[in-house]
Amino acid sequence: MANQTILARGQRSRLADLGLGAQPFTISLSMQSGGLTVDAACFGLDGQRKLSDERYMTFFNQPETPCGGVKQTAPNCFRFDLSRLPSTIDAVVITLAIEGSGAMSSLGACRATFDASAEFLFEGKFFASERAIMLVELYRKDGQWRVSAVAQGFNGGLDALVKHFGGTVQTPAHAAPPPPPPPVPKVSLSKITLTKPREVHRISLEKTPSAPRKIVVKATWIDNGDGDDDNDDLDLRVGILLPNGQMKFIQAPDRSGSFDSSPYVQHLGDVTGTSAAAPATETVEVNPEISQRLGGPVALVFSVYSAVANGVVSVGSMAPKMVMEYGNQVVECAFDFKSSDQALCNNIYTYVIGLIEIDSDSIRLSPSGLTSDPDAEWTPWLTRSSSMVQISMDGPAVFKGELAYKAAELNRHNPHRYVP
Repeated sequence: MANQTILARGQRSRLADLGLGAQPFTISLSMQSGGLTVDAACFGLDGQRKLSDERYMTFFNQPETPCGGVKQTAPNCFRFDLSRLPSTIDAVVITLAIEGSGAMSSLGACRATFDASAEFLFEGKFFASERAIMLVELYRKDGQWRVSAVAQGFNGGLDALVKHFGGTVQTPAHAAPPPPPPPVPKVSLSKITLTKPREVHRISLEKTPSAPRKIVVKATWIDNGDGDDDNDDLDLRVGILLPNGQMKFIQAPDRSGSFDSSPYVQHLGDVTGTSAAAPATETVEVNPEISQRLGGPVALVFSVYSAVANGVVSVGSMAPKMVMEYGNQVVECAFDFKSSDQALCNNIYTYVIGLIEIDSDSIRLSPSGLTSDPDAEWTPWLTRSSSMVQISMDGPAVFKGELAYKAAELNRHNPHRYVP
């Protein structure tokens, strides 16, 4: 790209010289992971290069700093508004850590892209047995923000990074008696990943005054690399099974819902672009009191949809997945759609990425893997038999914008209807 600066390992530069820092900007990571599961995080450090306030560690369990100066907008993408960081934060460091076994030497060609202004290229040959990396540092010096392309490795993974920066990692309950609660909660590094349709994970809803106020559900997908930017636009859709057996439907922007009133589910907005470096993310917030307010158990089916007008594409090639966050608990539904016989079909428009059931006491999650039939516009439909929730792919078709009129004709003989 013209006028783009290529940063070398160890190079330092003023952000202003790269045209960055005056306005919010994004650093996105693109990696040939070599089969590794690599998690990105960002540490906000004080003048002693320590994590003195653990609320300024930004990662999958804590995706935004209290001031809004750092936000993880996708698994490998961070948005920075440096003007919002408090004076106590002198540096922010982007890190990578391997989840599970492996070493950073297995990485292929990788890059960190600073909007359209600069790139830092790195690869596995930079490293040996390291399992974590301090990749890029943004720091204050002489009243100006600067950048350093670090790429320094650690053998111990994410825990070692947290401890290196002076943070604390939660230990199992059977360890020594815990000290009095600190003023800032400790960082939790727990993440549950579900990959099979029959897997279920249950989370208890907290009933204390400090209970989390939101259930956050995100759908992410990547550019499939076919060179067509138009066909990578998916829509996150939510079908809601009410206690009385009726169904509601949520999508952005025309049926965004509401968090504080029925249906107590709100879509935060439509996303129309993605890339391999910066996966697309659409977000839905669910009120944890949804079951009590609606009068009984509720089920939500989450799906991603590709409109025919966007062009021919296999939705499965964009690796859609769902992540739910409740407090410091994170559950990822990452069904491998490539294991489905229909996953690579260009005429499959809808993929179910997860099911969430909520009652007054708990949240239950499971991946799905269901897809629509070829060339079918039907949506996922939920029914309840005794205590079991079942998904069928015969719900009413829904279109938005100028094509909304087509739904009435297509649904003429469909017995199912969504309620307003």
